[in-house]
Amino acid sequence: MVTKDKCAICGEKIQLRFNPMDEWEIEGSLCGVCYSKKINEYYPGDHVRVNKHLD
Repeated sequence: MVTKDKCAICGEKIQLRFNPMDEWEIEGSLCGVCYSKKINEYYPGDHVRVNKHLD
């Protein structure tokens, strides 16, 4: 069962909810840390991250 309060990947409580991209084939919401990891997997290279203080 997928809950809205926990990350679909790591299971941690979500503070800021992110929706996975369709091509990731993940059901449910992601936390910021897991979303960032997935972005780096699918789009390698340098990325400018904002709000790093929230990690």
